[in-house]
Amino acid sequence: MIEDRSLTYRIVDIFIWIVLALLALSCVLPFIHVLSVSFSNSSAIAADAVGLWPVGFQLENYQYILQNRDFINSFGVSIVRVFLGVFSTLLLVTVTAYPLSLDRIYMPGRTVFKVLMLVGLLFGVGLIPTFLSYRNLGLLNSFLVLILPLAINIFYIIIMINFFRGIPYELAEAAWLDGASHWNVLYRIYIPISKPAMATIALFAAVGHWNSWFDGIIYLNQADRWPLQSFLYALVSTRQINWQSATGVRDFMEATPEGLSAALIFVAAVPILLVYPFLQRYFITGLTLGSVKE
Repeated sequence: MIEDRSLTYRIVDIFIWIVLALLALSCVLPFIHVLSVSFSNSSAIAADAVGLWPVGFQLENYQYILQNRDFINSFGVSIVRVFLGVFSTLLLVTVTAYPLSLDRIYMPGRTVFKVLMLVGLLFGVGLIPTFLSYRNLGLLNSFLVLILPLAINIFYIIIMINFFRGIPYELAEAAWLDGASHWNVLYRIYIPISKPAMATIALFAAVGHWNSWFDGIIYLNQADRWPLQSFLYALVSTRQINWQSATGVRDFMEATPEGLSAALIFVAAVPILLVYPFLQRYFITGLTLGSVKE
């Protein structure tokens, strides 16, 4: 009977691995195709002859975009946005989650605030009220419109609250008896212990800011203030390529709209691909620690 169960489990495991492998290939193969198109020459792209390997290898698409001022400007906007966005999110989420996690301390209005958070998590106000609110606050066509609306995220606050609740209350209580303030307890006890959760939130926030394109298109009137993803969306959707190089001469004969779009997509994905492996070890830990109570 034990041998039969073991054989069944092995068959199920093999089936699961096959399904996961197919899902992984469905994600990786389109990315490899885009990368191959970015390195292929114009005739191969026009003939739709590019598969998973470049045809007529060339680097003019990348040479072009690295000399394009619009691309460099939008890339810089995205870099600054990610750094400021992640920092503001970690700061506000941590400061908000700390008092909400101290259930043993009486705090008037805590329950009402939690209910309002859940209402905000479940219901949205829509695009038009949001646009009018940003206009009244003077955020339209401002860099702050890319940072402030995403600074507070209720889902991140819930993750941090659950993690803080998993920290032994006696640590904070001992510090208070020694005269420590809440700021000292948060800075010297809670934050050092909460690195896995903070790394998870930082990864979520970084990916969210880097991949966000809709807010740049809607709230920024000037294209030179767009982040990279907004610039990439406008480029790919309209297929409008400025054929003039940085020197004003059309000297990139192998650069094509399809090749340039593929190169831009790959370059836009590289930063997240480089950052994710360094934070991956915190990812599962940050989501599960504090979620189970003893």
